[in-house]
Amino acid sequence: MSDLPSLRASALANRLSDWRAWRDRIVVWLAAIVAGLCVVVFTKMTEFAADLFQTIRAHSVAWPLLLTPLGGMLAVWIARTWAPGSAGSGIPQVMVCLDPSVPPSRVRHFVSTRLSIIKSVCGALALSVGFSSGREGPSVQIAAGIMHGFRRFLGPDSRIQPNDLMLAGGAAGIAAAFNTPLAGVMFAIEELSRRFEQRSSGVIVTAIIIAGLVSVSVFGNLNYFGRLTIEETRIALLVPAAICAVVSGALGGLFSRLLIVSSAGTKDRVTAFRIAHPIWFAGGCGLAVAILGLVSGGSAHGSGYELTRGLLAHEESVPFLYAGVKFIATWISYWSGIPGGIFAPALSVGAGIGYDIAMLTHSDLMMPLVALGMVGFLAAVTQAPITSFIIVMEMIDGHMMVLSLMATALVASLISRLVSPPLYHSLAQLQLEGAKAAENAAAGADADNAASPDTERDAPPLDNAAITEQASNTKEPT
Repeated sequence: MSDLPSLRASALANRLSDWRAWRDRIVVWLAAIVAGLCVVVFTKMTEFAADLFQTIRAHSVAWPLLLTPLGGMLAVWIARTWAPGSAGSGIPQVMVCLDPSVPPSRVRHFVSTRLSIIKSVCGALALSVGFSSGREGPSVQIAAGIMHGFRRFLGPDSRIQPNDLMLAGGAAGIAAAFNTPLAGVMFAIEELSRRFEQRSSGVIVTAIIIAGLVSVSVFGNLNYFGRLTIEETRIALLVPAAICAVVSGALGGLFSRLLIVSSAGTKDRVTAFRIAHPIWFAGGCGLAVAILGLVSGGSAHGSGYELTRGLLAHEESVPFLYAGVKFIATWISYWSGIPGGIFAPALSVGAGIGYDIAMLTHSDLMMPLVALGMVGFLAAVTQAPITSFIIVMEMIDGHMMVLSLMATALVASLISRLVSPPLYHSLAQLQLEGAKAAENAAAGADADNAASPDTERDAPPLDNAAITEQASNTKEPT
């Protein structure tokens, strides 16, 4: 037993003097700093884009009828031409790359430095023309792509694998986007990998902390939607809170199912048109969003960030049934194929649900119900109740509502599972099927080239329309 302290000291000295381990640590730290900076730049881009759209719309409310369709067509054309894997949220793409069955040759079609740049440009473009989308999901794919790009600087004997970098980057993207490192850790566990291995846990936590520090150094120690002060909760909150949990859970499950079915496609004319003419389809979706914005006074446009922040700060009110308008606009925006996420719009829809329930029940507990609606709808859409709870909890000044938020997130998530399968895992499965189909097609082309060596080929990645076609040809969505 007397030798045990000396053995521990020797092992610690070996770890501290291992230059290979230090090289890998420095690579991860640098990667996390760059990833955090890229998320900060993307955040600034989206803020400028949202302000630009509001300036344009202030000149004439009719401008979106032209700009939104044309901007959507341009964004989808850029994404399909230069980075087909950049369409949509980006979270399912990262989950696909973390699947061990995906060959390394296909990873670059879903996560890469080049894709991160194009995702940033197209995501900001979508917001600049008025689509209802967020930046949080894209931040996951952007940060994962940046960190994955640093794999080449790791040594051949490194214990850090490329998947570790992508997982750390994805979690760091959430941490930097919401300025909540704990939410990044939970997101890595609940959504991206559903496990937290001892081998990679230190890498992930370190990257999350560093990316969070980069975000804090730029934006300050501020909450995403500001801070909601709730001094007390009363027994009168019980019934409206229960209604809020059930309604947000059911609507969140419906929203999730709509996104899955729309992405998978069915054997109908709309799906056939989307496959044959994806750019024109994006223009049609843009026109629908513009019309919704026109009839709703602009409520359909953007991520909903400013309106929700103003509501929580007691500076604004939202129109009755705002949640329904934002619900439809976000679904159509995602269906169009533009690069854009759903986190911020989901929180905005949830805030609208809580506001409407307070109006219908004549409750004077408006702000608690808004917070419960936000956590309930986000938990129902993502089916990640702990991550959703942590994100919204960071906005609450005080501990009065911690148990209420947690209970609402769990109930809403359970109700959502009765309506829809998990959103991101279902979308990732569609992407995975597309990747395997492309790999099989490439293998068949290799066999043909072996028979005809003069024929050259370069198997392109499947884009969203091709994935839809593959899914609709194989099975009907459940």
